[in-house]
Amino acid sequence: MFGKVTIEDHFNLPDFAEKAKWWAGFFAVDADRHVREISDVDKIRLEYANKHGVGYHILSYTAPGIQDIADPDEALRMAQLTNDWIYEQIKDKPDRFGSFAALPMHDPAVAAKELRRCVEKYGFKGALVNDIQIASDGKSLIFYDQPEWDVFWQTVVELDVPFYLHPKQPTGVVHDTLWADRKWLIGPPLSFAQGVSLHLLGMVVNGVFDRNPKLQVIIGHLGEHIPFDLWRINHWFEDIKKPLGLSIKKTIRDYFRENIWITTSGHFSTPTLKYCIEELGGPDRIMFATDYPFENYNDACTWFDSLKLDVGQKEKIGRDNARGLFKLKAFKDCDHYDAY
Repeated sequence: MFGKVTIEDHFNLPDFAEKAKWWAGFFAVDADRHVREISDVDKIRLEYANKHGVGYHILSYTAPGIQDIADPDEALRMAQLTNDWIYEQIKDKPDRFGSFAALPMHDPAVAAKELRRCVEKYGFKGALVNDIQIASDGKSLIFYDQPEWDVFWQTVVELDVPFYLHPKQPTGVVHDTLWADRKWLIGPPLSFAQGVSLHLLGMVVNGVFDRNPKLQVIIGHLGEHIPFDLWRINHWFEDIKKPLGLSIKKTIRDYFRENIWITTSGHFSTPTLKYCIEELGGPDRIMFATDYPFENYNDACTWFDSLKLDVGQKEKIGRDNARGLFKLKAFKDCDHYDAY
């Protein structure tokens, strides 16, 4: 399929190549190649994209990104530096690239202000945040599911852009307590899904979507395990937790229909995708993504292009859902339709 849109494509600043190589030791078999790919924006990446039919990328600052910076002032400085840098890299290629804003998440008003700057000044397509923020004491963890964060969520809604809740590597006391003795489960095997599913479901049960009903949140990796527990979550919310006092206004299925999107990033399984289509009631809340360079274009795209889905489903997932959500204008092969 030509003209695919990928919305989880990571970058790092070249100045941080040494740290990127250190991180790559946890996730990449070839650390040097990983650093070359993640430090590049429009050369290696576009070669892969042109070969595999990707027409448009929405880029994002790699994990753990700003969320592992404890000092609020430094976090803001780095977020602004990163956002300014990526804009300069992509501003002359609006038909191929957009970007998510990197945000410091210590203070909701500060995060909202930086998001507004990036959307209104640079035309960024939303924000991607790498799960919980390390607080200024270097130990505490900041979730965004409490009422004091509504000033931020209201800004997201006002700007009419989505928010991508992406995983990050566990650090500090979380790493030492849960993962240090289980290091091979860090990342895609388990810790990523565990962290994001806790955070997103916390937003559900703490009323974030009830107070901000137009909010749109994206999670990757075919839903971070949540779709496979959707029946059980719904059963317990409706039949047990609500009679015990859970006060959310809708069902978990309603929130997935109205507020939550999932992507294929790093999860290239045909039976799993088809399950998600069925469990979520269709393909309308699912979008293609690669998770490059932690995954590669060849695996992501050859899998997706070979899918046998119902008429129109591949176009929706591969391009049209993202085109609508992000209000994308013309991009490479945006109107190309294959005959299946």
